Amino acid sequence: ETLLDTARNILAMKVDCFVLRHSTPGTPHLLAKKLPVSIINAGDGAHEHPTQALLDLYTIREKKGKIEGLKIAIVGDIAHSRVARSNIWGMCKLGAKVRVCGPPTLIPPLIEKMGVEVFYSLEDALTGVDIIMMLRIQKERQNKGFLPSNSEYIDFFSLNEDKLNLAQPDVLVMHPGPVNRGIELPARIADGEKSIILDQVTNGVAVRMAVLYLLLAKR
Repeated sequence: ETLLDTARNILAMKVDCFVLRHSTPGTPHLLAKKLPVSIINAGDGAHEHPTQALLDLYTIREKKGKIEGLKIAIVGDIAHSRVARSNIWGMCKLGAKVRVCGPPTLIPPLIEKMGVEVFYSLEDALTGVDIIMMLRIQKERQNKGFLPSNSEYIDFFSLNEDKLNLAQPDVLVMHPGPVNRGIELPARIADGEKSIILDQVTNGVAVRMAVLYLLLAKR
């Protein structure tokens, strides 16, 4: 059965909305062109994750009172992260100054065209930033070895207190989850006073409720 056949069978049950997560980039866009109902992209491969970006933006606005002018560092596996792409688009659109950081093998070519600065040194990337968003290594989306070892990645790109202190004193730490404790960041930072990771989770419920309301309230 094709994806479109599956979708049409579900549509025959008189649904008003599809919430779709799929491993192939562009799948939600395909269904949006073919079906007469709302399609919510819950993540398509390494392409986009719009509602995650919305809840992240909401959380930043809630905590900082604004997005425009903030310096935001996104750190980790940028190349395979749908969260990074959606957040870069939204953050730049709202006036943030976004920088990305990771190993050269995990930074997409020409990503500067999205309006970001690229850093290969975590210390340089974190200097003076207001928000740090750590990303996990997306091993399930990688078809070859991009890193020599986890220990080398930790040495150069894991967040610790010394690196955290290079940021603004009121810096906030984010992560879209799931967190690999001890790799992207240690438990003491993930659970510390600067972390707003669980606030992201809490706000995700309200933001996704709002998306459903906006799409379905007039039906």
